[in-house]
Formats: sequence, C-alpha cells, structure tokens
Amino acid sequence: MKVSREQAVRHREQILDTAARLFRERGFDGIGVADLMAAAGFTHGGLYGHFSSKEDLMTEACSRAFSEKESLWLKELESSPGQPLAAIANRYLTDRHRRNSGTGCPLASWAIDAARQPKSIRQAFTDGLRKLVQVLADKLGFKSAEDRYQKSLTTWSTLVGALVLARAVNDPQLSNDILQSAAESIGGGTRCK
Repeated sequence: MKVSREQAVRHREQILDTAARLFRERGFDGIGVADLMAAAGFTHGGLYGHFSSKEDLMTEACSRAFSEKESLWLKELESSPGQPLAAIANRYLTDRHRRNSGTGCPLASWAIDAARQPKSIRQAFTDGLRKLVQVLADKLGFKSAEDRYQKSLTTWSTLVGALVLARAVNDPQLSNDILQSAAESIGGGTRCK
C-alpha cells in the first residue's frame, strides 16, 4: 500500500523522534535498527525508505535533538532576563533531568559516545554544542564577546560534567551533592529537585 507524501513525512518525523530519544537513552550503538524501527512502529526495512543508512539516521537524530534543546534554552533564557546562569543551572541540574536521559540534553547523553562515531555524527554533535554555547553566550552580560564565549563554554562544561557524573554514580547522596555543587559553582543557587 502506497503512502501519501504527508504520511511519509509524518513517518519520517516519527522515526526521527524515536531515534533521538532512544539514542540518548541507550547510546548510538546501544540499539539496532530493527529494535529502533519497531519502537517507532515500523519494520526494519522501513528505515531505508527514509534514510540511506543507520549512520544517516543517527546524524539527523543528533541534529534534531540539538535543535529541540536550542529552542528550549532560547525560550528558557528569554523568560529569565538578567539571570541566565541561574536559569540554566536551575533547569539543567535537576533530579528530573538526571532520570530522563531520553528527553534530556544530548550533550550529556552523547559526550563520550560521539567521540567514537563517524565524522558526520561528530560534526552534528560539534554543531549542536556550538549553537548551545552561543545561545547562552548571547544572554551573558559581559562586554567582551570573548568573555561571554569563555563563560558559556565553562558553564556548559560544568553542567554536562555534573550531569554525567550524577547519572553514573550509584550513591543517591553523592549524585545530589554533584548537582548541588555544580549549581552553586555556576550561580544557580541550591536546586536539584
């Protein structure tokens, strides 16, 4: 049965959404095409009607995840004028974010994994990081563009490192302490709820 163009677009979007979530939850190599496509509601072979390869899907899913987070951070920072560091720390360093890697930050989910992937995925990750760094840098009050850029890089590095460590440890108190310490270091106060 032939599908309409509109259906094909919806199916592609459904596959991309599922892939972006599952790759963040399990890693790029943590799920095969058959399981990913089944989770999206399609057959294994359906992938190739929309993407040339799993790598192509991984690259587009990576870009999709970063675009979604860029939009989220733009909205979040717009709603907290004058307090960009507190806004980002208070939203990022939370128990909810720690527990929900599938819908969370692609930086924390793929920081290590991306380094082991082909060039196209590493490029999508690099482009995504640059955009997120710029989103924050644009909201910082420093006069110098270089100072804004450096502070944004430092902030993202702290956020991602803290979230990765908080997810990795099996001691809940240590996990909370990591998030708390990072929040205080960034200037976000004492939030990890």
